[in-house]
Amino acid sequence: MGFWLSLIVVVHILVGLAIIGLVLMQHGKGADMGAAFGSGASGSLFGASGSANFLSRATAILAAVFFSTSLALAYVAFSKPKGVDSVMKSVVESNSSSAPAATGAVTGSTPASGESKAKDIPR
Repeated sequence: MGFWLSLIVVVHILVGLAIIGLVLMQHGKGADMGAAFGSGASGSLFGASGSANFLSRATAILAAVFFSTSLALAYVAFSKPKGVDSVMKSVVESNSSSAPAATGAVTGSTPASGESKAKDIPR
């Protein structure tokens, strides 16, 4: 599971950086308006710019990949492992199973009255 999580995170970061680069390389609609008033090099003032070019299509594809990796990361973050409910539960279970052996080994003797001292330990 760790390999797939690392792979998704790396792809997510690389796609995010690629989207930033593609968006910064594109020119906005304001550039067309300025060219129309200045030199007349633009084909339209406020209209459509025609079919989508390579940069806009690549941005759309990378946005879809970024969205899917975001969903994958959200799924991984909120999915629980099936074996153990929590880390603390597994620690408490392992401590409770090893506690009687450890207390007998530390004290070196058993209580004289025959009662366990486990009830004296606050929980």
